[in-house]
Amino acid sequence: MKYLFFDIECASVFKNSAKICAFGYCLTDEQFHILEKEDILVNPQGGFHLTDRKGAQGLVLPYEYKEFKNYPTFPELSPRIYALLEDSDTLVAGHATMNDVKYLNLETKRFSLRSFRFDFLDTQFVYMNKIGVFNRQFGLGSIAEALGVEFTPHRAADDAYATMKIAEAMCREEGLDFSALLKKYEITAGHIENYEVRQNTSSAYAAYVAEVQRRKEEREKARVEFHNFIDREKRRRKKEGILKNKTVCFSHPLEESLSVSKPLAAALFAAGGFYGFRAEECDYYVCLGEESGPRIKSAASRGARILTHEEFAALTARDSVRG
Repeated sequence: MKYLFFDIECASVFKNSAKICAFGYCLTDEQFHILEKEDILVNPQGGFHLTDRKGAQGLVLPYEYKEFKNYPTFPELSPRIYALLEDSDTLVAGHATMNDVKYLNLETKRFSLRSFRFDFLDTQFVYMNKIGVFNRQFGLGSIAEALGVEFTPHRAADDAYATMKIAEAMCREEGLDFSALLKKYEITAGHIENYEVRQNTSSAYAAYVAEVQRRKEEREKARVEFHNFIDREKRRRKKEGILKNKTVCFSHPLEESLSVSKPLAAALFAAGGFYGFRAEECDYYVCLGEESGPRIKSAASRGARILTHEEFAALTARDSVRG
């Protein structure tokens, strides 16, 4: 068994196109001894429009862009790339591999070529399973730094090499070969065929997704219950009080914390206030603690008074004492 670690760079990436300009790979044996390492440079047949992950300009590839017109096109190089990725005796891996597989899909469709057909692994996903964190993405550079791997970013062959060194470092830490590492974390490879792509998965990731869904359903249920409570309780609103003619909005986490939000809502109606679900229209915005999302920013831009739930409870308590 051989390991093929690969990385793709594109001259431009849009929703329905990805013009590949470099296919870098590092081929090793099962002990991570390098058999081949190469940057296959491709004429993208289009200009360079490079952005970072947030879509901002500024990403620079370590190549001379003007030279790319002299390289073969993707259809000319595709037989070699098919052979590398579809070798039955080779385990294929990348970093954030779904992106690169998507680029291959778009290029094969662009040139009316057949779909690729191979299994693939993702070292980012393996790392996430290793550390038990699935709620964020980890860039190649951040993982490389964490594992002590040095490389030149965005040169495809070097990214492929760094991906290989990351896999090697994880195996070394665990005292396992790559196949055994995948087995330990019950990781199933992704697959591309007939232009359809299935991502990597694992038992731990499936459990994480199920827990996220469960918490989402619980939050939605709590929000419905809170809305129903507001509809009932607002009929008891007093006409006078410290919140007379004032609109109060709670943060979503506070709304979902029913043991806190229900008594506060009852208190605001007792103080003559109205409840509003739109943060940009409130006079008071109440949250559980520190918050920095768009809702609190909307409230602040309106000039609303921002209070913690403890501060709001104290405010309404003073009003009830005076009453």
